[in-house]
Amino acid sequence: MYARLLGEAMLLRKSPLTPARLEANRRNAQKSTGPRTARGKSQSRMNALRSGGRSRLYQHLLLALSDAPPGAVLKAARAALTPAQARHPLFAELVEIFRQAESEATLRYRRLLPGQDS
Repeated sequence: MYARLLGEAMLLRKSPLTPARLEANRRNAQKSTGPRTARGKSQSRMNALRSGGRSRLYQHLLLALSDAPPGAVLKAARAALTPAQARHPLFAELVEIFRQAESEATLRYRRLLPGQDS
């Protein structure tokens, strides 16, 4: 039994690294080291400000969703974002968080109303 399991585990292992494959890996690694010049490094530092949580667009969206009237979170998001921006995972996640909070608040409010069956 144990020998059979060990044999199956051996099949899941990767094949041994050959000297040719190792050399190819080293050549490829030299090509993917990121920015090397001071200009490239300074530009890459700004990436988070363009599309991350600290970007002006993210802050603008956060304010727009916070100020949206009840039931208008998706409408406010469509007004604040282009279709390409709306597909960005960070912005889509923020809109989804606000949408869920809005629906939960609506449900809680309905439960508080007299004569409502929940």
